[in-house]
Amino acid sequence: MGQKVNPIGFRLPITRDWASRWYAGEKEFAEFLHADAKIRTALKKKLKSAAVSRIVIERAWNSVRVTIVTARPGLVIGRKGSEIETMTQEISLLAGGKQAKVDIIEVKQPETDATLIAESIASQLERRIGFRRAMKKAMQLAMDLGAEGIKIRASGRLGGSEIARTEIVRSGTIPLHTLRKNIDYGFAEADTVAGKIGIKCWVCKKDEKSNLDVRPTLAPAT
Repeated sequence: MGQKVNPIGFRLPITRDWASRWYAGEKEFAEFLHADAKIRTALKKKLKSAAVSRIVIERAWNSVRVTIVTARPGLVIGRKGSEIETMTQEISLLAGGKQAKVDIIEVKQPETDATLIAESIASQLERRIGFRRAMKKAMQLAMDLGAEGIKIRASGRLGGSEIARTEIVRSGTIPLHTLRKNIDYGFAEADTVAGKIGIKCWVCKKDEKSNLDVRPTLAPAT
């Protein structure tokens, strides 16, 4: 009872892909794992205002390719690509001097991206905007832009109250145990005066074609 599985890990081979794509032996695995964590932490801190949805890290023999999925690519690139050059050097240092390459992918609809919704609500809570208003506005916007369903859960000292509690808003359909459904999950923390508030967000997007949907058609009985 009370044991939870991470929604992204739960769907890994089916509708989600790994955030780190590389293979390493026993000797190198821990080093690569720590380097990936450092790269992600450094980039998230540096690009806090750039609405970064996720960071994908790929490794070849002596090189590291970092793909930044963001809603504001202009902020990540910088004027005349100056930010990219700085970032490439920083990533190379964090990866132990390996050759680094940075790619940028733009999020077409940030209003239906679970991570960006959670981070948006967290930033609003830090600016002392009412949590119910922020959650309902984000929920309505996602539904208007074509999401099949959305659930947002905020936990902590909401509104600066003495006792921590949990508030949930939901709309549409969120079948969390239907693995064929394309469900996006995001988490963010708001550092408020009263303490940390955690925001979790689940967004059910329209189905994309997958191998699971391909079923053999039976010939009609004669």
